[in-house]
Amino acid sequence: MRFLTQVAALVAAALIAQPAAAYWEYGHETVAAIAWANVRPATRAAIARVLKAQAQLDTPECPARTIEEASVWPDCVKPLKDAAGQSRFGYAYSWHYQNVNICAAFDLVPACKDGNCVSAQIDRQKAMLANRRASAKDRAMALAFLVHFVGDLHQPLHAGDKADKGGNDAKADYGIYGPPRLNLHSIWDGLLAERAISTPPPLVRRYPAAERRRLAAGTVTDWSRESWRDAHAAYEAAMGGDPCAPTPPRVRYDEATIARLVPMARQEVKEGGLRLARLLDEALG
Repeated sequence: MRFLTQVAALVAAALIAQPAAAYWEYGHETVAAIAWANVRPATRAAIARVLKAQAQLDTPECPARTIEEASVWPDCVKPLKDAAGQSRFGYAYSWHYQNVNICAAFDLVPACKDGNCVSAQIDRQKAMLANRRASAKDRAMALAFLVHFVGDLHQPLHAGDKADKGGNDAKADYGIYGPPRLNLHSIWDGLLAERAISTPPPLVRRYPAAERRRLAAGTVTDWSRESWRDAHAAYEAAMGGDPCAPTPPRVRYDEATIARLVPMARQEVKEGGLRLARLLDEALG
């Protein structure tokens, strides 16, 4: 039933024209759960204290009572309107991704104009969360955004593309599954993420300290570059060769290709969780 529900959600999401949809709930919740399992106990207590203010966000349709709920809050609130019928959170739409050209040298500047991209917002929301003088409401919102955006950055097609809205314009088949509106971005958001996270061994666990330090090292720019490289690999697999060649009307991941990509997708989720844990420890320690 879960798979059928997710497929239905995929089809519905594909009908909505936006530059880059975000991870389905499973991806974000798993990144959040890995972080929760690997932060310091004092950080865990601080997260709980910050989220006590979630009611002040005035989004009862989209609760953020736990770190897992907070991880999907920024997507949940996208359709919310104010009394005048205007989007309440439209200002944040471009914060979920950065379309860095995979067919050129890595360069964040064009994709992050005025800080309206996912990597810039990770730094901004971390700073807001760490600011003890900020309001309880602002810190609760910053926590939700931070948890969510670290997950987004570790979905490769939120970090790199070839002028196709993060693969949303690239129609694709996933094994034998290929409804007309399925696209490359949706595969990485949902179908491939579901398979990768569900493949044993479980990703949500406490990792050894040395592994945590190794995988969480680096800057947000370093992580952006790594995810951008994985985006290059994602397109290369879809194209069956040169990722920068003109995209055909429809690309396909066959079963062998899917199996080859699962470890990379699992690694992105694992790194996202451990890096989020580091950021939360730094902001709330």
